[in-house]
Amino acid sequence: MNKTTFVLCTAFVAVAASAKPALGNGMPNVARPEVARLVAAAAARPHPRLFADASGFAAMKARLGKDSLFTSAAEFVRAGADALLDTKPVERIKQGRRLLGVSRTALYRINTLALAYRLYGGKAHLERAVAEMRAACAFSDWNPSHFLDVGEMTLAVATGYDWLYSDMDSATRREIATGLRRCGLDASLANGWWVHAHNNWGQVCHAGILAGALALAEENLAETGLFVQRCVNKLPLSMKALAPNGNYPEGPGYWHYGTEFNVVAMALLEGTLGSDFGLSAMPGFKETGAYPDLVTGPSGETFNYADGGAGRSASCAPWWFAKRFNRPDILAYFELDSFRRTVAQRKINSHRGGNRMLPYALFWLCDVPAGIKPKAPLVWDAKGPVPITIQRSSWDNAKALFVGMKGGSPSGPHGHMDGGSFVLESEGVRWAVDLGAEPYHKIESMGMNLWSAAQNSDRWKLFRLGTWAHNVPMIDGCQQLVKGRAEVLEVKRSGGASEVAFDLSSLYTNATSVVRRGTMAADGRSYTLRDSFAGARPGANIRWAMMTRAAPTVDGDKVTLRQRAKEITLVQCGAQKGEWTIGDGQGPNKWDSPNPGCRQLVFTVPARADGTADVAVKFSF
Repeated sequence: MNKTTFVLCTAFVAVAASAKPALGNGMPNVARPEVARLVAAAAARPHPRLFADASGFAAMKARLGKDSLFTSAAEFVRAGADALLDTKPVERIKQGRRLLGVSRTALYRINTLALAYRLYGGKAHLERAVAEMRAACAFSDWNPSHFLDVGEMTLAVATGYDWLYSDMDSATRREIATGLRRCGLDASLANGWWVHAHNNWGQVCHAGILAGALALAEENLAETGLFVQRCVNKLPLSMKALAPNGNYPEGPGYWHYGTEFNVVAMALLEGTLGSDFGLSAMPGFKETGAYPDLVTGPSGETFNYADGGAGRSASCAPWWFAKRFNRPDILAYFELDSFRRTVAQRKINSHRGGNRMLPYALFWLCDVPAGIKPKAPLVWDAKGPVPITIQRSSWDNAKALFVGMKGGSPSGPHGHMDGGSFVLESEGVRWAVDLGAEPYHKIESMGMNLWSAAQNSDRWKLFRLGTWAHNVPMIDGCQQLVKGRAEVLEVKRSGGASEVAFDLSSLYTNATSVVRRGTMAADGRSYTLRDSFAGARPGANIRWAMMTRAAPTVDGDKVTLRQRAKEITLVQCGAQKGEWTIGDGQGPNKWDSPNPGCRQLVFTVPARADGTADVAVKFSF
């Protein structure tokens, strides 16, 4: 340790030891000595310090023209920066209660412009990035009432401030630093539930504030240590949900959101301070790098339970996991090809924005050996707060059979009434689909309470979120119970065959036992879904349903589905059979968004006199 660092560290420890808890909102009384020492050392080093230092950026520039993937990615960033030169900086225009769209636009622009400047040195990119930061820092605030907005904007401004520090004059640096502190760090001291969040809010907000604190570390060593310590103390509240094996309770859409910011926090801690303080060893964190592949079918669509769409695009997070844990196999199934396709684009629409986190991937790009395959199971028992199962017949066959089935509770994070729901695909086609979420702002602007999970809340009046639109059993037209929870009974595999079973009983008041069992044939050419019921009202109406975008043809107890020149058949093969009907797959209320091309396959059977029922459907390909 040099003399300057020693003096800074000694002073910091002394100040931190006397720090008062008046800062508030989860701030510790004192930072641990290890945190104090590392913050002091980081503050003594020049900018840039976030994600890379000057030598790190020099090494990146040296890859240009030599590493084809890196060069293509860098040129993609430069093309995006060029497209932004004639756009006006962001303005503080809220959409309902959110400024989040503005924060995300700023994050994309600043990341893109600042990184393009660091790699290519174009003064126009520098000036445009500075203009973006000055505009954001002139806002009255970054909307702390919806703190995601602050988290994303703080990351944006902190990144630009750090990367461009030496190329701004002192007055501009002071202007931006003042805005970053006022709208970001200081705003995080007011009472806000996000500090103790167990979901993606914790990942996003702590990452953003951490970036802001480290960017301004030299201005107040003691306070920076407290911000770092708060992140280290509180970020695990969100990360605990990944235990024990990396399953993400909010679904793949929110995995990308929360986990991208989570790895940003980890990269900042390790890269700037030299330690992640043990966070990467938390149960399930290392394993969650494989989660996106596990829930992505051969079609490229994900098992989109909770509030998410089925689409998947290039992401920075898998690159971080691949490099950090030496797991290039998690890039081979989807991410490498997706990233290549994305960065090959050169016509960029500046008004639509872009993938705001993707520029960070350039810090983590690594080699993917030819011929490498995913080191992941064909049958995955994904445990955790929202258990799911995945069955697939192959990892390297584009026509493989893929089935995802969901457990958990409607009261879970971004939950739907979808316990026992499933998606199914084969021949590269998604046959059984999940409709996903409703647009948040649209529902909120209609005066509906989207965020209450109470049994009779507005949330369950939405077709896409309630029981009616999901591929689940329904008894006497009653929705699933919010306080219920679908549990995995068993997951087994024998050769190429596999079977999963879920106990759905606690989701229903009108039956004592509801069990759903899914069996994949050894050859991967058929799948049988069997539901058994007990304790129902004699004669109760038991409804089997599946949402699809395929065109159906009914022939007795058989349905043929056709889509993209492919076809499958569904045949009722249970002890009881009902008449197939085809619904239009649309919600009945004015607030329900249209579901173009969707149809709902339905049949019903009555419960027997003893309250039991058994239905089954065999999918053949």
